[in-house]
Amino acid sequence: MADVIVRSSPLEPAAQVLLDGLVAEYDGRYGAASRPGGARAEILRYPAEAYRPPLGDFLLVLRDRETIAGGAFMSHDDATVELKRIWTRPDLRRQGLAKRVVQALEESAARLGYTRAYLTTGFRQPEATALYASLGYRPLFDVAADPLLYRSLPFEKGLASAVHPATPAYPPAASFEAATARVNAVKAEQERTLLARIAAHRARAA
Repeated sequence: MADVIVRSSPLEPAAQVLLDGLVAEYDGRYGAASRPGGARAEILRYPAEAYRPPLGDFLLVLRDRETIAGGAFMSHDDATVELKRIWTRPDLRRQGLAKRVVQALEESAARLGYTRAYLTTGFRQPEATALYASLGYRPLFDVAADPLLYRSLPFEKGLASAVHPATPAYPPAASFEAATARVNAVKAEQERTLLARIAAHRARAA
């Protein structure tokens, strides 16, 4: 049976394979104690509504009704989405599934009117860094610096031939601890922005 891409939600049973896979991956690479609550707390940080159109999307790749890959995005503002939760089943990697997921997310975001994609990957995921670079994502960090001094490596890309002023890359932090503090501050601000967008969307829909 051919692979199919379906819209889902972090709350649906079919998505649990993806979420569990991400928890195992992140805790295995970074340690379960690397953040409060481990990877699961971070993965479930945002409400499922964040991944629902028009504010986001959550896609799964199914093969014979089994989840084998997937990913999501949520909005930062009216122009920008952040790609999240990109995952492929470990025994099926290097077959182009992650590329297909990213491209499907980009197409969905463009249909919703977004013109810029942003994403981050961890400093211990060189294969993800290589994937995003190969798909045209521009690093917003000094590629010659030790990735540990960023902890979270950001990228951006214009969608649907949109032209955006290039965001300046920012310098590495002075230490891993400083990088962690910077990443935490950025995520906290992104969370506040997202929750405000969800509240505004609810108010408009009421």
